[in-house]
Amino acid sequence: MTVKAVKMPCTAPNVYTKVPDGGWGWTVAFAFFFVEALTYGIIKSFGVFFNDLMESFDETNSRISWIISICVFVQTFTAPLSTVLSNRFGHRLVVMAGGVLISTGMVIASFARTVVDMYVTIGVISGLGYCLSFLPTVTILSQYFDKRRSLVTAVASTGECFAVFSFAPAITALKEQIGWRYSLLSVGVLQLSIVVCGALLRPIVIKEQEEVKAQPPEEPTETKYMLENEQTRTSIESIDSGVEITTSPSNVPGNTKAEPKSEEPKENVQVLVENNSTPPEPKTKLLDFSVMRDYSFICYAFFGLFATLGFFAPSLYIIPLSLSLGIGKDHSAYILSAMAIAEVFGRISAGWVLNKKPIRKIYIELICVVLLSVALFAFPFASEFWGLMTCSIFFGFMLGTVAGTHIPLLAEDDVVGIAKMSSAAGVYVFIQSLAGLAGPPLAGVLVDTTQNYSSAFYSCAAGMVLGAVFLSLVRPCKAGLCRRQDSVAEVAPDLPEDFIEMDIGKAENSGKGCDSAA
Repeated sequence: MTVKAVKMPCTAPNVYTKVPDGGWGWTVAFAFFFVEALTYGIIKSFGVFFNDLMESFDETNSRISWIISICVFVQTFTAPLSTVLSNRFGHRLVVMAGGVLISTGMVIASFARTVVDMYVTIGVISGLGYCLSFLPTVTILSQYFDKRRSLVTAVASTGECFAVFSFAPAITALKEQIGWRYSLLSVGVLQLSIVVCGALLRPIVIKEQEEVKAQPPEEPTETKYMLENEQTRTSIESIDSGVEITTSPSNVPGNTKAEPKSEEPKENVQVLVENNSTPPEPKTKLLDFSVMRDYSFICYAFFGLFATLGFFAPSLYIIPLSLSLGIGKDHSAYILSAMAIAEVFGRISAGWVLNKKPIRKIYIELICVVLLSVALFAFPFASEFWGLMTCSIFFGFMLGTVAGTHIPLLAEDDVVGIAKMSSAAGVYVFIQSLAGLAGPPLAGVLVDTTQNYSSAFYSCAAGMVLGAVFLSLVRPCKAGLCRRQDSVAEVAPDLPEDFIEMDIGKAENSGKGCDSAA
């Protein structure tokens, strides 16, 4: 079957008979690359402003770090709102509105006078914009691809990693020339280009093409009219049923015999007309909470909750850990850069592996999570530069395999499927927000208590292990649920056919009874 697009107004979605798996989807992937760079790339590069903000506002490191913590929390906590707005107004308008919010928050933050102003502008306003921009983009990208979904999403998500390379040194050099306020203002203006990326998100609707039998336009009305007139001597051939219907009294042996024959074709014609009528389309739910009744999704959501504990903390504490081991600042920066480079290769490798057919993607994800847990446990055992560099490269690679695929895997049948991807992504990211807010402060409390940065990595590793346990339960829960659904499906569809056969059988028996009476 070829892909067929129905031309509609530019604001309405294009209707396809199957997933295009390319086409305009490549433009959407291009837009997602830059959305990743201008959202998560900026968040990860925001550390270049930390010292400037501490000096300007005369605040501690912990109070300044709450800017990004609030931003990440708002971004993930408002994920269901992003889903509702996307289903109501479309992905394009929501992403464009998110770009405006991000830019507005950053521009206003450049004029902030207190750290509380930063909490509101970058934390709340820009955080909400990050949510409205990122989640709808990755959702619509998953709808454009089927066979290549994992590979395309993984490659497009590397925009975040490339942004860390380019933005961090560029912003640092810019600060030396114009200061941190105008640099932050320039970043806000640059993020306004998310509006252009959102305009490229062309919506689509996938509908299976139904085979419709050709009929003469006058057949249903004329046939019904001719059957109701018992005095007509015209013979009508029903094209749909392939039965020749004769209502002429001269061709009927008895009057009692004519009635059953005239009634039976009328039933057939009415059934055919009803079957060929187009049923009304169900109203799209703004947020489908039925995914919360799916045990496989619940397990996958708990996986995301605990795994998020290990996503952000290592990037925050890798430099303090290296400094505590006596490694210089320049070499510590190299360790962080090596982690980002390895993450690029991890994302691309995971997409390439998951693109292979046939393969159970949920099991590949489980292997990557287990190896990521091993990488987190290995950090405390590193005691010098090259040991820490090796752990960082291994961690960055495995982080890329998980971070680039855990949201697109919601579209797989092992979790919820592509039909409920939008609602599931909103609920999933919302649950992640709890760990996103609590993870860095929890690691900070452990560091302050033990006076050892290794405890932060142990807490991240413990959360990742718990995530692996819940991820291993996703497939068994889905398999058990499917068996119950199949058992119900085997019984339900047979009932209407049996009833129809019983009714037709009664009609035939009554006709035979009339023949014998005559």
